[in-house]
Amino acid sequence: MGTVVAGEAVKERTVGTVEPLIQLRGLEKAYDQGGSKFFVLRRINLDILAGEFVTIMGPSGAGKSTLFQSYHLIDNLTVFENLDIPLSYKNVPHKERTSLVCDSLDRFQIVGKKDLFPSQLSGGQQQLVAVARALIMNPKLILADEPTGNLHSAQGEEIMQLFKRLNEAGTTIIQVTHSERNAAFGHRIIQLKDGWIVSGDSSAAAAR
Repeated sequence: MGTVVAGEAVKERTVGTVEPLIQLRGLEKAYDQGGSKFFVLRRINLDILAGEFVTIMGPSGAGKSTLFQSYHLIDNLTVFENLDIPLSYKNVPHKERTSLVCDSLDRFQIVGKKDLFPSQLSGGQQQLVAVARALIMNPKLILADEPTGNLHSAQGEEIMQLFKRLNEAGTTIIQVTHSERNAAFGHRIIQLKDGWIVSGDSSAAAAR
C-alpha cells in the first residue's frame, strides 16, 4: 500500500495575486516492498497558481499518475446516476439535476449509454463519463490523468479544446500526459523522472 512518507499534502489556498492555489513542499511517496521502500515521488516542490494550465510529463514509472489517477466511477450506478450524484451532493434540485445530466450526456455523445453500468462500457466510454462527471459542476480545479488516453483522435481533440475553453474562463487545470500535442495546450511543462522533478520551473513565479 502506498504511503506519503514526508512533506505536505495538497493544499488549496484562497485565490490571491501572489499565493498559489496549490502548494506542495517536500512531498514523497513510497510503497513497501519486502521491508524496504520503493519511492515513486521524491522531494516534490510544486506551486500552481489559480487559472494555470500545467502539464506533467515523463516516462512510464516516473511517478506522474501517483499524484492523481483512476476514473473512480461508481460500479453499481448507471452512467446517468454517476453524473447525477455530484449534483445531489450539492443539493441541486431534482429537475435542474436532470436537465444538467441530459445536457452533459448530449455534450459528450453518450446519451445511448445512460442506463449502462461502468462494467458495460469500454475504456474510452468510461473515460468520457469520468470527464463528463468531472465537468458537470463547473469546477475551479481539474486534475486530469491522460484525459484522452483511451479516446480516438477526434474525441481527444474535442476534450482538449474543451479544457482550453474552460481554462480561458478561469478554471485551473493540471494534466498528466505522454502526448506532446496535449502538452502544448498548457502554460508550462513539469518533467518527472524516477519520482523527481528534473526540468521545468515548478514555482508559481513561472506563470507570472
